[in-house]
Amino acid sequence: MAKRDYYEVLGVDRNADVNTIKKAYRKLAMKFHPDRNPDDKEAEANFKEASEAYEVLSDQQKRSRYDRFGHQGVSDA
Repeated sequence: MAKRDYYEVLGVDRNADVNTIKKAYRKLAMKFHPDRNPDDKEAEANFKEASEAYEVLSDQQKRSRYDRFGHQGVSDA
């Protein structure tokens, strides 16, 4: 399955600053957190996707690689 664009996942523009990214992540994290949605696999998947997007977009080096190369620029493989 293809990964969604991290900016799309968080619902922010490509030129969003770190604070905007952080606010968007926190909003999604609160909505989809496993403690708030026990036994909801879709919410768990959304939470993990948002966390992954935030991890990349909140780190300037990772974000720069992602902007240049997409998911391949930040994959562990």
